[in-house]
Amino acid sequence: MRIDPDPAAPEIELLAQYLDYQRETMLSKTEGLTQEQLGQAHPPSALTLAGLLHHLALVEEDWVEVRFAGMAEREPWAGIDWEADPNWEFRTAVDRDPDWLRERYRQACRRSRAALEGVGLEDLSVQPLRDGRRFTASWMLLHLIEETARHAGHADMLREAIDGQVGE
Repeated sequence: MRIDPDPAAPEIELLAQYLDYQRETMLSKTEGLTQEQLGQAHPPSALTLAGLLHHLALVEEDWVEVRFAGMAEREPWAGIDWEADPNWEFRTAVDRDPDWLRERYRQACRRSRAALEGVGLEDLSVQPLRDGRRFTASWMLLHLIEETARHAGHADMLREAIDGQVGE
């Protein structure tokens, strides 16, 4: 369920609330659809709702757990040769059960929230960016909001093309 962010919340809580709002928006765009519908692309784009859910689970775990907190990669991401198959999460998602995809994303979001408990906005990542600079929790939360919101917009258009459902 989407909950509007509290306009008087402290900054770290406000960022987390905005991210949760976008996460719930993404999930709402996939509710009630079959595996075939979740896997339906609309050319010229190859994006699917299934692929977006799987990708966002990867994004949550990679940025929060692996890059920020220094935890090991989880399955199914561990061992993927991303150079040989850079769209693996998008490609393989269409073969996944819709409930599995939604729950996998929910679990990734729960684990992200747990990994960020007690973290301050200025706390630095364990792993650096490609240019060698480490990033703050604040930077990462803003990045996750941007990424999730962008894909929620894609999901909005995909859902409308699938069954005409439009929403906020």
